[in-house]
Amino acid sequence: MEEEVLKAMKKAGKPVRPGDIAKMLNVDSKEVSKAIKELKKKGKVISPKRCYYAPAE
Repeated sequence: MEEEVLKAMKKAGKPVRPGDIAKMLNVDSKEVSKAIKELKKKGKVISPKRCYYAPAE
């Protein structure tokens, strides 16, 4: 799930909300939020502004 979320973020090309990613992947937003939390811990995702996430380059 984390890989899919990361790919979707890169594809979007701009900071996105978990709900937007959930729509893109056609999954539950809770799943996306969990994946983002893990990715953030690993330093693969940053939050440029509140509730928006982007891949850490």
